Amino acid sequence: MSALQAAPPVPRRRVALYSHDTQGLGHVRRNIEIARALLAERPDTDVLLLSGAPEAARLPRPEQAGLVVLPSVSKSRSGEYAATQPGLGLAEVLRLRGAMVASAIEHFRPDVLVVDKEARGLRGELDPALAVARRTTGAGGRRTRLVLGLRDVLDTPLTARREWESAGTTRTLRSSYDAVWVYGDPRVHDLGDACGLPRDVRAMMRFTGYLAEGRHHGPRATYADGAPYVLCLVGGGQDGADLADAFVRAPLPRGHRGVVVTGPYMPRAARDALDVLAGTRDDLSVLGFVDDTPGLIDGAAAVVTMGGYNTVCELLASGRPGLVVPRVVPRLEQAVRADELARRTHLDALHPDEASADAVGAWLADAVGRDGGAHDLDLGGLTRLPALLDQLLEEIDDATA
Repeated sequence: MSALQAAPPVPRRRVALYSHDTQGLGHVRRNIEIARALLAERPDTDVLLLSGAPEAARLPRPEQAGLVVLPSVSKSRSGEYAATQPGLGLAEVLRLRGAMVASAIEHFRPDVLVVDKEARGLRGELDPALAVARRTTGAGGRRTRLVLGLRDVLDTPLTARREWESAGTTRTLRSSYDAVWVYGDPRVHDLGDACGLPRDVRAMMRFTGYLAEGRHHGPRATYADGAPYVLCLVGGGQDGADLADAFVRAPLPRGHRGVVVTGPYMPRAARDALDVLAGTRDDLSVLGFVDDTPGLIDGAAAVVTMGGYNTVCELLASGRPGLVVPRVVPRLEQAVRADELARRTHLDALHPDEASADAVGAWLADAVGRDGGAHDLDLGGLTRLPALLDQLLEEIDDATA
């Protein structure tokens, strides 16, 4: 090549991130953090987020991350799914969602598609998209690579194995996927052992460490008029009313305000009841939606929270004292996580049946005088993901060379 000849342009990398998001914002929040990590390492990347949570549009995301919001599906406390749009049945909505994802993959042509939690999507809605992805060449000229991303805990080992088999996850991984990323530390919970996975599937698994350190922080906001505060988080809020009620009724540590974040999905009647209770006190604030949970946690003297993956990661990264009151219906994922982390870190765990106002108040009184404890868990998953992505694409190049 002569000095006057320009090198051919290097194509921008494309990554698609799917999450079904039937309950809360945890899945799409995790994918947004993954997008940030990939973009920080390689700014010449375009990301497409595919989410079933309408509120995803309210979350801050990188400029290079587009968003497709799928028609929403709700999940009841008993674990049953239903279409949220009147006049449409669940089967119709799933067909529509599946067609939208398949079309997005066909036209966006990602180099890598990362699927959150469900290898076939919600009730198999990704089957058309997986077929499209298998015959798609990404924008960089490589075949599209597929990754299943799993949080640290799925459920109790027995339930996780049963659901894994019922969904045909092993069969789908063998036919369609190239890698499995587990967003956790195997010393806490080893999914391969818990699910009794076959050797070839375990060979696909890479434990990334918790996606904890390096999460996005927005501009520091004041939530308690500058006073020290203790915090209560209940995830999306669908089933967080009891914990929020206990916190609002609890005696607060002297000199501290209380801040409760109800989440966007708390039923209106429950939210109204909290507002009435908070109105009887001058040391409480009730917020509906906050787009910078890590910053809110960092500023708190102590945190009472449900046990969702993202919030626990943010707690671990902050080092703040935390009491985890896990969801126990319809699955025990949060309870398994809370118990395991309570044994290995500074976090405490309390069963929701025991989370009375007095119990929460007693824990807060002790916690505000504590420093965060030390632990040796791997919290560096976000910094590790770009290298895992590079490794996937290099394996494609080596295989086709």
